[in-house]
Amino acid sequence: MKAIVWTKYGPPEVLQLQEVATPAPNENEILIKVHAATVTAGDCEARDLSLAPMFRLPFRLYFGWRKPRRITILGQELAGEVAAIGRTAVGGAAVGTNATQFQVGDPVFATTGLRFGAYAEFACLSARSAMTPVWPKPANMSYEEAATIPTGGLNAIHFLRKAKVQSGERVLINGAGGSIGTYGVQIAKAWGAEVTAVEHTDKLDMLRSIGADHVIDYTQKDFTQIGERYDVVIDVVGKSPFGRTVRCLRANGRYILGNPTISGMFRAAWTNRTTDKRVIFEAASYQPEDVRALLGLIEAGQIKVVIDRRYPLADTAVAHRYVETGQKLGNVIISVR
Repeated sequence: MKAIVWTKYGPPEVLQLQEVATPAPNENEILIKVHAATVTAGDCEARDLSLAPMFRLPFRLYFGWRKPRRITILGQELAGEVAAIGRTAVGGAAVGTNATQFQVGDPVFATTGLRFGAYAEFACLSARSAMTPVWPKPANMSYEEAATIPTGGLNAIHFLRKAKVQSGERVLINGAGGSIGTYGVQIAKAWGAEVTAVEHTDKLDMLRSIGADHVIDYTQKDFTQIGERYDVVIDVVGKSPFGRTVRCLRANGRYILGNPTISGMFRAAWTNRTTDKRVIFEAASYQPEDVRALLGLIEAGQIKVVIDRRYPLADTAVAHRYVETGQKLGNVIISVR
């Protein structure tokens, strides 16, 4: 099969199109024929080790010190169809395996977790592991749209559920123009919130088009200094000034740190202990209730997936280069088939 091989840590050019062996699924695994994958900021950070300092050492220890050895194909999310199940598949059904919730030919979407592997024509994933969940693809979504659900959709709904967003509350999303933010704006609106989106000038029209009630151009204004108060602030990009953001919360307001620093974690603990505000940071763990809630909104037609650009598999390095500019609106897709 063709795959984009991660040859070493570095710029996008370290991603090379190569012919590699097609993986064979073990028991409890399924082989997915990949139709679409995405390029996220997390993929780019992993590729060149531009991670938060606290993650760099464990990342090198796990993946390889001088170059990636344990994993050589990047990509965190995908959509495709089940090509094989377990060790054998007869008549489209699983044989000799516990991965019986899927059949050959089923359309699915998945997150690969730390296994990565989405930048390839085929990917082998556990059908049961909580770290690499696989779900049936919504019928009203294309493969390209469904590939965006794990990072953008499930992180967004996780943050909003942790914030306990209620109808009528004022919600601000900082960094609203990316994959998580565009889902977050629409989910919050579906739940009846009044949504303010903070982004660069070039993304404001798109945010209005998906339902944002108010937009703030961060190149012109600092949302913490315009006198507005919010029930919930979700900082997707981790760039909001901590102290000023807490002060722009209403009583019992909630501040979600989507990309926390060590300093932010300590300040969060102090704020939670000494004020009526709550600062929350917790990575999405793909809880079944989050998945059900999100898929319900998708199936009801309340979510529009924002796709900026599509690239063929061979141009994955070019896609990485574009994502690193910070200009992408919503999602960037790798069209594998």
